[in-house]
Amino acid sequence: MVDLKGQYTKIQKEVDEAILNVVRNTQFINGPDVSEFSKELADYLGVKHVIPCANGTDALQLALMALGLKPGDEVITTDFTFIATAEVIALLNLTPVLVDVDPDTYCIDPKAVEAAITPKTKAIIPVHLFGQCAPMDDIMRIAKANNIAVVEDNAQAIGADYTFEDGTTQKAGGIGDIGCTSFFPSKNLGCYGDGGAVFTNSDELADYLKQVANHGMTTRYYHDRVGVNSRLDSIQAAVLRIKLRKLDEYNQARQQAAAWYRKHLADCNFVTVPKEADNTTHVYHQYVLKTQGVNRDDLLKHISSTGIACNVYYPVPLHMQKAYQDDRYTPGTFPVSKALSECVIALPVHTEMDEETIITITNEIKKFKK
Repeated sequence: MVDLKGQYTKIQKEVDEAILNVVRNTQFINGPDVSEFSKELADYLGVKHVIPCANGTDALQLALMALGLKPGDEVITTDFTFIATAEVIALLNLTPVLVDVDPDTYCIDPKAVEAAITPKTKAIIPVHLFGQCAPMDDIMRIAKANNIAVVEDNAQAIGADYTFEDGTTQKAGGIGDIGCTSFFPSKNLGCYGDGGAVFTNSDELADYLKQVANHGMTTRYYHDRVGVNSRLDSIQAAVLRIKLRKLDEYNQARQQAAAWYRKHLADCNFVTVPKEADNTTHVYHQYVLKTQGVNRDDLLKHISSTGIACNVYYPVPLHMQKAYQDDRYTPGTFPVSKALSECVIALPVHTEMDEETIITITNEIKKFKK
């Protein structure tokens, strides 16, 4: 699904030297590369504070901890996402409240969010799914009207631009109270291990996040809050500094791959290519089609049999996962999420793709017999 080796080959000299520098200076934890990366990412995103951490799931957990939510408080999020989004809510003894998504963009439906609000609702986690932003104008309007915090799950859309109704723009992750991302190797901005970060424009929240991520302490061995141990190590930060400088180039390569897919699948009547929302750029962390009039699983087998990678994101909506079953939900509660889980298929999309490769992939898809 991604070609990390090909990407590495092009930046090998820079990466190898950066890693060696960390080994030589032996500042493996909280070294200078970590602080420099934090500043550089904050500048790129247009936010005041970036707090690196160990992974994207930790980033979400830290964000909710910083909001000071209490057990039983409700957090609204999408039913169609990776499990980490709801997992951290449950881990903190908060109540996940799932809502359905838009059938075209796959992102959270603002009308469903508004309908789900109760006096116990304390936060909304919109997910910028597959590479484009959720409808943040509506989300922020709803949140402000109800005095609810917004935590952006930006693990899949780093570098995407959101254009507000007034014409101003902001990078994904810098719109809500707190933004979160993952640097898992396959992400648009990925390291060579695990990593994540939290962003905010609030000085108060930033101080809290830094404390919580560092065992609840500011002064060594003095612990003012209950915290966790969640750090981005210096080697990963060194790699990310190099790749951050190339992020726009990487995202443009993904967008070009998507354009080639769109061109070469235009005459394929059993798939629908992804829809790009008007108010957000799409950085294509995943290239996810919808199938129609065919058996999706048979199509997957056909594609796989040719040696082409493909996958399903996501085969089971959250409300149907065993760990998250709830009497409030039935298989018919979220018809869009359920339908998507039965028809979506993801094709390879990465920085090293060329049109010839995409022609090969799309030709094999079009050979599928209904």
